[in-house]
Amino acid sequence: MPQDTFTLRLIAKELDETLRGGKINRVNQPEKEELALIVYTGKRTVKLTVNANAAECGVYFTGDERENPLVAPNFCMLLRKHLTGAEILGVSLDGFERILVIRIKCFSDFSETERELRAEIMGKYSNIILVENGTVLGALKTTMLDENCKRAILPGVKYVLPAPQDKVNPSDKAALAALLASPHEDMARFLFLHVAGLAPCTAEEIVSSYRGGNFPEHVYDYIFSDEISPCVMERDGEATDFFARHREGARPFPTLSAAQSYFYGKKRSRKHIEGERRRLSAAVNTVRKKAEKRLFQIRDKQRECASLEENRVKGELLTANLYALSRGMKSCELLNYYDERGGTLKISLDETLTPSQNAQNYFKKYHKQKRTLEALEPQEKEAAAELDYAESLAAAISAAGSADDLRSLEEELLSAGMLKAPKEPRGRKNPPEIGFRQYEKAGFSIRAGRNNLQNDKLVRASAPEDIWLHTQKYHSCHVVIETKGREVTGEVLLYAAGICARYSDAKGGGKVPVDYCKIKYVKKPPKSKAGFVIYTDFKTVLAEPIEE
Repeated sequence: MPQDTFTLRLIAKELDETLRGGKINRVNQPEKEELALIVYTGKRTVKLTVNANAAECGVYFTGDERENPLVAPNFCMLLRKHLTGAEILGVSLDGFERILVIRIKCFSDFSETERELRAEIMGKYSNIILVENGTVLGALKTTMLDENCKRAILPGVKYVLPAPQDKVNPSDKAALAALLASPHEDMARFLFLHVAGLAPCTAEEIVSSYRGGNFPEHVYDYIFSDEISPCVMERDGEATDFFARHREGARPFPTLSAAQSYFYGKKRSRKHIEGERRRLSAAVNTVRKKAEKRLFQIRDKQRECASLEENRVKGELLTANLYALSRGMKSCELLNYYDERGGTLKISLDETLTPSQNAQNYFKKYHKQKRTLEALEPQEKEAAAELDYAESLAAAISAAGSADDLRSLEEELLSAGMLKAPKEPRGRKNPPEIGFRQYEKAGFSIRAGRNNLQNDKLVRASAPEDIWLHTQKYHSCHVVIETKGREVTGEVLLYAAGICARYSDAKGGGKVPVDYCKIKYVKKPPKSKAGFVIYTDFKTVLAEPIEE
């Protein structure tokens, strides 16, 4: 993100044209390091975002609606006190610093005062400071007074600019000409290191756009030109950077604010999605680990009961040979008539018991182990189903590509008791219901479930002749092609199978086997977990996951 002085100068010019003469109606602080000024410009109401977060610092207009905390932070309360109802006089840069200054005329019952809201866009050192007559009234981030403090930012202290860098101000033509009098091997890096206010990408663009002539003049003209063609560079559906000048292959925008709003909105959305993905994955992993532990314990007990047939055989052999045994024997070796090879079996005995009592002991062990295995069988099925269900949720969470996907999965986790329902503030409206994923191919409507509950609903809502698809031996969403009595083409079938593969836990790329059949052959067993079905009369196709 080239939030350098070159870009900020153009942003300041753009903001000044819109905000000059506007009235601040409201001040909010939706995030710890972000302010939102609601400004009426005389023609419309705009929302100005001022962000001092290291990864998202910037000043731009945005139209997103985000919730504000129930209790406003102290700095927000200070700004509401001083800026509500104030008039914006203009927006500019402080010299050639990365400091954007919003000059504001504030009114009280008996006086008018001019104040400045200073947005210092400096990466991890970014800050928002309210200044009056050169004195700090308040700041988003304050510094303590100590011997190591080079620049105090506290209410009541004199506002001073950050320490200047040892670089040439490009507005000084003579100094710029002297600096660039001789060529350098890596001119872009030289510009970045020795000319103030340039990001590396800006320096590279200055050098690449040079077509001969006076190079210092070219540098000056490039930096101070009002030419602008905002754009956002994207890669694999992700916004990677925004620029004030056109870049090959980038997405154009009408204003720098629009480009920034889109870029940071995408970045914030991805951050939110990954945070939600981690939260839901943690809840599912807890359930999965419990199911795995339970299944291990059950199978461990089953292994302990593996000798039940051996105990039955020993009891029967002892019963058949009571005449040859006597009390006090510690063991015996009897002909095993269950062994096809006619071998013998050595049997341990309790010397304090009679041969008949020893035989009964082995029968008791056998019946106890048999009862245990009978009791463990449904428990094993239940634990295996629980583990399979948790793994299907984990696969869906991993494949989710949007906030709607994750919200639908959150609803399923809440209904399954894997998450605790959050306390909703009074008066908040319930969000609209999230529908199926919708696609269309060659005139066929294709729907896919976002979670297991939707998968069940999709099967119930489809016609018997519709085509149902699911990955073979992998967890995936359910996909249905609505046929309306038509024959489904191979192109449509492969596309729907690609959707299935896209939202599955098949890893490693390549083609994924996908089963398909008519809905009438898909059945949901009674009392089975959400999303679990059995199907017959199916065929299999190999499909590449589609790219969203």
